[in-house]
Amino acid sequence: MKKVAVILSGCGVYDGAEIYETVLCLLHLARNGARYQCFAPDQPQHHVIDHRTGEESGEQRNVLTEAARLARGDIQPLSELKADDFDALLLPGGFGAAKNLCNFAFEGAECEVDNEVLAACKAFAQARKPAGYCCIAPVLIPKIYPAGVKGTIGTDAPTAEAFAAMGGEHIGCAVTDVVEDEHYRVISTPAYMLARSITEADTGIGKLVKRLLEM
Repeated sequence: MKKVAVILSGCGVYDGAEIYETVLCLLHLARNGARYQCFAPDQPQHHVIDHRTGEESGEQRNVLTEAARLARGDIQPLSELKADDFDALLLPGGFGAAKNLCNFAFEGAECEVDNEVLAACKAFAQARKPAGYCCIAPVLIPKIYPAGVKGTIGTDAPTAEAFAAMGGEHIGCAVTDVVEDEHYRVISTPAYMLARSITEADTGIGKLVKRLLEM
């Protein structure tokens, strides 16, 4: 039975991990006979957004504590993730990936990845273990893999240009499809970068998880 590490960035599309994407990732892993363990950085999240209004609430929350909501409490600090214990890595999207796992949301192509996140993702890359990135999470890919690595965030031109500026090769992709870099064993899908419904997101995520486990 394959075992997959899943890195979350909080809970909620605007300031954490995208809930639908996370649930779909975990559901497809289970349906394909894989086990998974969720992880998240034990650190304050960048800010808290009131999801009714889209405005900052002024609260302070912890990424790991919030991500535990999605994982039904079965989650570990990212510092405890060891690539040797897993067959693959998976990162759902949501703005938390661009705010808490790195600062792409604020710095674009000049962004930096959180040291703990960078070390964890690079450990899988260096071990040539497959990894999947959904939605906005693929902006991490050029920071983890060598120049020329292929990936997608869909069709958003400014984000695609930033992906290329960071050294990656961006490939436009429909929401229902995936982009795979066979050499570096990394796969990505646009999910809610393009999805207009949960069913559209489901199709691409389903393909990504199936291929991830095949890899």
